[in-house]
Amino acid sequence: MTGGLQPFLSDGIVALRAPTQVWSGRDGELGRHAIDGLYHGDTRFLRATALTYGGAEDETETAPEWIALAERTASEVAFDAVLRAVDDDWPDPKVRLQRVRTVADGRLDERLTVRSHLAEPLALRLRLRLTPDFAPLQEVKAGATPTATWTATRGGDAPDAVDIDAGGARMRIAASGARVAADAEVTIDWMLTCPPRGEVEVAWSAVVADPSLVVRAAAAPAPWAARPPDPGTDPRLARWVRRALSDLDALRLTLPGHPDDEFLAAGTPWFLTLFGRDALWAARLLLPVDAAIAASTLRVLARLQGRATDPATAEEPGKILHELRAGELRMPGEGIILPPRYYGTVDATPLWVCLLGEAAGAGMAEDEVRALLPALEAALGWMRAGAGDDGFLEYVDETGRGLSNQGWKDSGDSIQWRTGALAAGPIALCEVQGYAYEAAHAGADLLERFGRDGADDVREWADALRTRFQERFWVTTEEGTYPAIALGRDGKGVDTLTSNIGHLLGTGILDPAQEAEVAALLTGPTMSSGFGLRTMSTRGAGYWPLSYHGGSVWAHDTAIVARGMARAGLRDDARVLVEGLLAAADAFGYRMPELHAGDSAELTPAPAPYPAACRPQAWSAAAAVACLAIARG
Repeated sequence: MTGGLQPFLSDGIVALRAPTQVWSGRDGELGRHAIDGLYHGDTRFLRATALTYGGAEDETETAPEWIALAERTASEVAFDAVLRAVDDDWPDPKVRLQRVRTVADGRLDERLTVRSHLAEPLALRLRLRLTPDFAPLQEVKAGATPTATWTATRGGDAPDAVDIDAGGARMRIAASGARVAADAEVTIDWMLTCPPRGEVEVAWSAVVADPSLVVRAAAAPAPWAARPPDPGTDPRLARWVRRALSDLDALRLTLPGHPDDEFLAAGTPWFLTLFGRDALWAARLLLPVDAAIAASTLRVLARLQGRATDPATAEEPGKILHELRAGELRMPGEGIILPPRYYGTVDATPLWVCLLGEAAGAGMAEDEVRALLPALEAALGWMRAGAGDDGFLEYVDETGRGLSNQGWKDSGDSIQWRTGALAAGPIALCEVQGYAYEAAHAGADLLERFGRDGADDVREWADALRTRFQERFWVTTEEGTYPAIALGRDGKGVDTLTSNIGHLLGTGILDPAQEAEVAALLTGPTMSSGFGLRTMSTRGAGYWPLSYHGGSVWAHDTAIVARGMARAGLRDDARVLVEGLLAAADAFGYRMPELHAGDSAELTPAPAPYPAACRPQAWSAAAAVACLAIARG
């Protein structure tokens, strides 16, 4: 492990069923990489594993030689090895070991199968060593090497098990038919005889529990996971959609007390919880496949909608939550300390209204829509009351410990001038004004549809917002005339060309000619990498292809822009971006990461990974469904 640095994820193998996940190397072993482990919620329960074998009468321990890997679903991975130390003298390997890992809610199961093509019975010993850990997830993310105190006891009613306790978090490790012992680590020993040209199978499990969790796993598989929609004739799209739906199925969560209302966790490994913006965009992109999760996501967030004004949590009446955690979130080295319920997001509230409008139009039951009208009115009220002195939705962190940027590009250096200088807040992001304009009209339509007051006032506010946007947001640089990424503290347009302006497409805040001009810029060589849309133009001083928000490519960002192009009737431009994402998906084995490098496809045959990018991530996976909808026309 490299101390003090965030773990790389790009070469890791993950199996998950939220809120449980297991990260390993390509051999299935845990412990060689900083991210490796069995996690449940915000705790790493197991840090390392080591599987060895030997002859029945031989104490020598040999590691299997791993030769193949198959990620069968989001929750099941198979690893294959040969066991040459117990083989005969012929060159062909005749003894194989398969390790099948399955992850369920609070549970890791592994099935170990030895297959022999030898003519004689094979007696051998398998030994598995396990290292408990109980490290906090955020310390793992920070590159720390924490240790926790734990105790192990014999498993009571299970003689082939041990129970491990670490002050509330608990784990039972069991292996039927094996000798299970625990001291500084847990050791499982099996003595086996494999019949001639036959096989023998053993299994072990780790069952974990953490009473502090604030989320729960979804009860049953999603119906669409096993029956993906027909993607048409493009085999790349078929593979991407199939992989994406498996991942989305595994990312579904609920909150205690409401097991039927599912939402999509933001992503692994760090964000297996509720994030307002992420859950809303993922559900919105998934609408062509499933409207039910949009409806349940809306209900989940409505229950947590702001009721009071609290600067410490950024809560305000009508505001939609940013994120939910079991406890305070500290980001070592960044000075960020977020409360368990944190409302520091400027865009989740209009996005909630936009999703309600689209879900209502996609067949959401009328009584379900009606039940959310009070939350709609509160959200519209927050939008109108929360606008700054110049009438735009803006943000500023009032605590000094929260997120300094509160749009989807929430890193500290994401809002830059073309010179590379950082913009000072309060910040009014361009795309948020587009979301708000679209939300206001969608909300007014719903108020009118259900006989509620205020529709005309909301539309009047939206139209005034559009007028102000047209007057204030446009900048002209050597790259052309386009909307600024934001207005900064002095009210001037921050002039870097970024992907943010693509989120305006299809919202109605631009006229058709402006949409065409924006689309032309975004499909040009400074913004379109050939593997998706860069977050920042290559001609900005702050551009760097491995910058988190200043030159990298995010699948969901590209898909949102392509979706907006299609809604604006600019389908050829949309297909340019979709083709880039398909090329990237192929390079990443059709499990798209959170983001990848913004290097040009003219210079490299495959995009470089952003090594610390999360995967799978809900909105990156849902991008596949958006691309499917565009491809279908």
